[in-house]
Amino acid sequence: MSTVSTPFADSSIMLRRNLKHNVRNPITMFNAVLFPIVIMLMFVKVFGGAFSVGDHYIDYVTPGLLVMAISYGLGATATAVNSDMTKGIINRFKVMDVSRGAMLTGHVVITAVRALVGCAAIIGVAFLMGFDPKASAVDWLGVVGIIVLLSIAAGWLTVAMGLAAKTAESAGLGAVPLIMLPFLSSAFVPADTMGAGVRQFAEYQPFTPIIETLRGLLAGNPSSGDAIAAVAWCVGIALLGYVWAISTFKKRA
Repeated sequence: MSTVSTPFADSSIMLRRNLKHNVRNPITMFNAVLFPIVIMLMFVKVFGGAFSVGDHYIDYVTPGLLVMAISYGLGATATAVNSDMTKGIINRFKVMDVSRGAMLTGHVVITAVRALVGCAAIIGVAFLMGFDPKASAVDWLGVVGIIVLLSIAAGWLTVAMGLAAKTAESAGLGAVPLIMLPFLSSAFVPADTMGAGVRQFAEYQPFTPIIETLRGLLAGNPSSGDAIAAVAWCVGIALLGYVWAISTFKKRA
């Protein structure tokens, strides 16, 4: 049997390692899967009746909650990457001739897997609460594609944050702005109902076109303008995160 290390095989090993760490960490699973559901129940059952969005509120808010489910899992990625760096685990892997790219790719892939699990949980609970999407099979594929693309983009950015941070605590703190962005978007109420200043920020920040694309796909009438902006933001964030991560990795590892 060949013992030659390949990037693909190394990435698979890193993915299994990170998957075990996630399953064994109840805080990570709570933040990535259960906490977004708690937020969902709070907004729909407690605040939902006060919002006038021109639609059944569960139909309006579910796309924003999908993006929020992705963002809530990012802190765990930044903390795990920083822990690997500061505890010398990455240097140990280098001695073992593990592909350098696999060390980082494994964290990005587990971020996407965790996001898919969180989003599946959100959609499942949404259906229990009366969610009634009009999406076709092609639209659902588009929803999955946007979720995966955003997860990978945000994953690379948080990997870079984890590598650049001095401590695990500061790495986790660095992901907080990404967690807060959905609250300052069209996730819970339309941007045009917000006050001056906040409205402009909500309209032009990256999560709003991503949420509007998901909303359009789930409603069965996607907007090409929002979709182009969403993909452009995701690609831009992914490139920024990838270049930053590789550059920092070469300096510190």
